[in-house]
Amino acid sequence: MADNMTTSDIVVGVDGSDESFAALRWALREAQLTGQRVNAVYGWTRSWDMGSEPDSEEGWERLRARITERLRTWVDEAVSGLDDVDGDDVTLTSMHASGTAALLRIGKDAQQIVVGRRSLGRVARWFTGSFSASLAEEATVPVTVVRIFTDEDESMQDAIANALTPGDAATGYARPESGSGGRPVVVGVDGSATSRRALEFAAHEAHVHGVPLHVLFCWQLKDLGVVPGYENAVAPVAEGQKRAEQLLDGIMRDDDSLFDGVEVQAHAFHISAAKGLIAASRYASHLVVGSRGLSGFDAHFLGSVSKQLVTLAECTLTVVH
Repeated sequence: MADNMTTSDIVVGVDGSDESFAALRWALREAQLTGQRVNAVYGWTRSWDMGSEPDSEEGWERLRARITERLRTWVDEAVSGLDDVDGDDVTLTSMHASGTAALLRIGKDAQQIVVGRRSLGRVARWFTGSFSASLAEEATVPVTVVRIFTDEDESMQDAIANALTPGDAATGYARPESGSGGRPVVVGVDGSATSRRALEFAAHEAHVHGVPLHVLFCWQLKDLGVVPGYENAVAPVAEGQKRAEQLLDGIMRDDDSLFDGVEVQAHAFHISAAKGLIAASRYASHLVVGSRGLSGFDAHFLGSVSKQLVTLAECTLTVVH
């Protein structure tokens, strides 16, 4: 494991929203298991409800004190009802900057940055999704996006299920229940250095939470390189599957030291990475992927797998750089 896996802080974006409270609670539960500290960060810019801009250093000090008090109130509200969690143990950091800028600066040496977002990408939530995707692209440390579900989400799923099911019997979309060992951590791998770091992060998560780890290699023929025996022809899917399983076996052998104390299974599926991992997210407790190193214009224009997952994954997601 990397040296900072359990020694560096977990940095959480907090802004008073339900999403940020969910992120903070997730981070605090994580810290209980690892012994890490949690740093709640609020990036703020001036707004109409702050009154006129201070014209003295004393005025700025009063404003900063108000903002710190607001952050303390949010933290206390977020931890209310959590056993063995004291809001006083949370470091409070406010910065006069946008939320993204504050988290990138404060979290540059963190073990991970944690933010929250809702599951449905409605217009009113577009800014949250854009914020999460932007942060996941620009950060140099892992970014965890904690998904929360609401009654509205479930009712929309039920409405779709009823509309598309023949007959008059009421039906609904039921999310799978956790098994006796808990939902697994799922990680997508492709043999790259970034996916190796994602595998390390995922193995650590599975070990800390005592749940199985499932390693997914989602492939298409173009991802496999030259399939032996088909150097000048398109390989059948069955041969592609054999090749994919060979590549996955190599990945697992190279990193078998990561899996001490972890129940691990590896799977190769003939499906695009985005589709396969989105499907897996419906049954996972935590999905981990590599960023593939895309940033800026290329990531926006091409659409990376990780960027699609930030928007569409149905469980907590970590993007590892």
